[in-house]
Amino acid sequence: MIGFFIALISGALMSIQGVFNTEVTKASSVWVANSFVQLTALLVCLLAWFITGRESFMELGKVESKYMLLGGVLGAFITWTVILSMNSLGPAKAAMLIVIAQLIVAYVIELFGMFGVEKQPLEVRKLIGMGIAIGGVVLFKWE
Repeated sequence: MIGFFIALISGALMSIQGVFNTEVTKASSVWVANSFVQLTALLVCLLAWFITGRESFMELGKVESKYMLLGGVLGAFITWTVILSMNSLGPAKAAMLIVIAQLIVAYVIELFGMFGVEKQPLEVRKLIGMGIAIGGVVLFKWE
């Protein structure tokens, strides 16, 4: 149950962050805003690391699939695409499309067992759920 609430908080924080980042971009540029976001995230993470544990950064060398270390690179492009989509679509439409894309990609990752995730069987009810979610986007956008 705790995972459910953490996921809700994550979604809420992502939407708020997207709005904040879009506004910062209006005063600077997308890459200046993105750099500031990533820098402040680094500072918060270093502070949390300093307070909570101080595990060795050398442990990162033990990561089996080295491509898994590209999360920060993806994070920079996630921030960039969220800023651009919220700027052009508005927060609600952008967030809906972002969540739909996350859902579809996550399900494909599970179906094919990609990136070390345990492979899951195709389930019609999950496809119907995605169809309903996509229908919700169409209904939301309908003018």
